[in-house]
Amino acid sequence: MAGLIRKEDIARVRDAVSIDDIVSNYVTLRPAGVDSMKGLCPFHDEKTPSFHVRPLAGLWHCFGCGEGGDVISFLQQIDHLSFTEAVEYLAHKAGITLQYEQGSRRPEEFGRRQRLIDMHKIAEEFYISQLATPPAQIARDFLAQRGFSRTASEMFGVGYAPDSWDSMTRLLRSRGFTDQEIVRAGLVVQKNQGIYDRFRNRLMWPIRDLTGATIGFGARRLGEDDMGAKYYNTPDSPIYHKSTVLYGIDLAKRNIAKKRQVVIVEGYTDVMAAHLAGIDTAVATCGTAFGAEHVKVIRRLLGDVADPAAGLQLASGKSRGGEVIFTFDGDEAGRKAALKAFAEDQSFASQTFVAIEQSGMDPCDLRMSRGDEAVRALIAAREPLFKFVIRSTLASVDLDTVEGRVRGLRATAPIVAGIRDRALQREYARELAGWVAMDERDVFRAVIEASRTGQQSTSNMPEPQARAPQPRAAVPRTNDPVGRLERQALEALLQRPFDVVGTGFDDLDGETFTVPAYRAAHDMIRAVGGLASFLDHLQVAEAECGVGEQANLVARSRWTDSMMEEAPEVIGSVLTELIVAPLPQDDPEKLRDYARGVVIALVRMGLTRQIGHVKALLGRIDSDSEQYTETFRQLLVLEDKRRALGRLDYD
Repeated sequence: MAGLIRKEDIARVRDAVSIDDIVSNYVTLRPAGVDSMKGLCPFHDEKTPSFHVRPLAGLWHCFGCGEGGDVISFLQQIDHLSFTEAVEYLAHKAGITLQYEQGSRRPEEFGRRQRLIDMHKIAEEFYISQLATPPAQIARDFLAQRGFSRTASEMFGVGYAPDSWDSMTRLLRSRGFTDQEIVRAGLVVQKNQGIYDRFRNRLMWPIRDLTGATIGFGARRLGEDDMGAKYYNTPDSPIYHKSTVLYGIDLAKRNIAKKRQVVIVEGYTDVMAAHLAGIDTAVATCGTAFGAEHVKVIRRLLGDVADPAAGLQLASGKSRGGEVIFTFDGDEAGRKAALKAFAEDQSFASQTFVAIEQSGMDPCDLRMSRGDEAVRALIAAREPLFKFVIRSTLASVDLDTVEGRVRGLRATAPIVAGIRDRALQREYARELAGWVAMDERDVFRAVIEASRTGQQSTSNMPEPQARAPQPRAAVPRTNDPVGRLERQALEALLQRPFDVVGTGFDDLDGETFTVPAYRAAHDMIRAVGGLASFLDHLQVAEAECGVGEQANLVARSRWTDSMMEEAPEVIGSVLTELIVAPLPQDDPEKLRDYARGVVIALVRMGLTRQIGHVKALLGRIDSDSEQYTETFRQLLVLEDKRRALGRLDYD
């Protein structure tokens, strides 16, 4: 598939798109040194960030699972796109028109994902335009009655699907989409008689992904004669998966990352009400319960990292990961939803809370009844989810009787035992003792026993999670000082080639490297001409950009690109990791000294090995032979090079 798009256009796309801008739509990135950013890996579950991005190099790598590559491969993996689809998406974003190789299939046969997104954009614009028409008065009344102005509707892209069987069908056909494409998008329903519009006489909310692209719709029933469900959504499609999407994530993602807080509400109008009231971290699931895939999305945005010194959660109730706040209706259904959310609680390093309005109002009703301040007060009055679950469980027994208190202890001890932060577990055990009016020692024993037996509360305890297989990094880590030096020197060379020119690296042979992966990387560097090749690129870049740091960056990029193009996949993975790895020195003023220092140390080690080899050879040959003379000459050259390195140390 890659050959269908011209090679030069693929290169243009890579150069035109900032990798950190794309990755930031999925992962909260934080500075990690010079030209380095890091965050939680989106491809495996981790508590501490091992996912690194090098914006200037245009590469990413996870040192936990070993995945890595460029901006195209990132999109391929994160959104399950083909190479062509990823390139076309990025080209569309950068405003680049792609050219296809002659003889390949027509461009319109590719980029199916982009075709689906284009359809949803057209549909969204159509629904928004329909909201202003006379038949949509019922929809405008619905919004006004719930306190949503025209400005609010525009902010969230709310629209109206007309009471028609084929308005959307005819529109999309007129824009060149086939019936098969329209069905695949989920905008129409196919029956034996043909296809007809899925959404009719309904209020429409666009559901967007992290990039802001509309990928589906949520629809609310308006007419009394509509016998369908009150709410229904776009069915799962190649771009819409209800178990992974969150309504409002496009508006909330930046604030979630900045404030380290996410508020999870139950519906579209609740998200609107929360944002308008100032709770701009609110999101909602789309027709499904909050689950494991939603957890992954939120953790990445929160930068949900456990405190290694205090376990998953701190006894103070705070964590480095921030806050996850669930809001539910105050009725029995809301209580059950909160108990179900508890099953996902310990997937977070963040402190989790629940906010329930006691009279049963959701955020939308609360805002209509009491105003924006009441919504903010609801979130401010949140209580820890652990506490809510324990108290809710105790509410089902009669604590005025001995039997009821014992039943309450037996039901809640496993919940407390399931708290992995030991300090927090002890505090809740003390709280529980007071709630059931029993001696603390008896409660502690019950909690300890529940921990030992692995006892679970069937109504509200999470199912045990299977331990995922440990991922393997592309390059083996080693405590061997020689292997560590080899790695550090290659990292410095690939990331700071200008700084290490003149160190003698090009004179090294492959035998210098004891780690096979590093030897293969060295062979690839030599295959493209080594540092001499970098200098050639630098000369061209300086002619284009002038002498300076910009020319250095351009030359380095072209030099490493030439390696990646020639390298087999497994060696390309090794090179990517070495290019992305953060250097242990993050002071820009000291980077040059560090880079030169580790490369010179490796070159000295290589020369020492070669000198030892030559000396051993001299001892085995006749001192009167020509071979001895030539070998001795080689020894003198090597000794001169090693002495010259001593002078470089002070350069």
